[in-house]
Amino acid sequence: MKKSLKRLVIDSATKYLYVGLFDNENNIGKFYEAGHNDHSVKLMTEIEVLFKANNLKVSDLDEIIVGIGPGSYTGLRIGVVVAKMFGWNNNIPVKTISSLALIASSYNGDKLILPEIDARRGNSFLGLYKNTDKGLELVSKEELTNLEDYKSSLTKEYEIVSIGEPNIPKVLCSKLLELVEDIHGLNPNYLRLTEAERNL
Repeated sequence: MKKSLKRLVIDSATKYLYVGLFDNENNIGKFYEAGHNDHSVKLMTEIEVLFKANNLKVSDLDEIIVGIGPGSYTGLRIGVVVAKMFGWNNNIPVKTISSLALIASSYNGDKLILPEIDARRGNSFLGLYKNTDKGLELVSKEELTNLEDYKSSLTKEYEIVSIGEPNIPKVLCSKLLELVEDIHGLNPNYLRLTEAERNL
């Protein structure tokens, strides 16, 4: 009989907050909704709701998966801090995945996938992915650039995905998940300097 693995998945990189609770690849509870700059309040609240509905506690988790960015500076910190806290306090393995990959996972077609997160000032966080028999794969490295310029460099058919509920089973079988070896060294991938760093 297959061992039951309880996983908590968090992504707070965009205005859409995602929290998912999984038993192996089966979703047993989720929250996916646009927030109003209230991820810091919503995240813990929705995690508690999911745990209570499934009669679970944090220490019952076998694994935590967190979207590492790129995306909103404040939003990213919230998700990563919670993952670090849960992982460290309960000795639970933490894995990271690109927030762009999570968006890309929502598309199930055969075209190249161009996930996009608005980075303001005319730029976007972009990457290029594709669906394969082995799950989602990264085709071209993620970068901060102008969407139209990036599109003009593509020669194959693609699908732009800006919003989409993550397909976690597809992510679980991919090679995009990375185990965090040093939980204290876990930091978001901002793909750009913060305002404070630019002003140094």
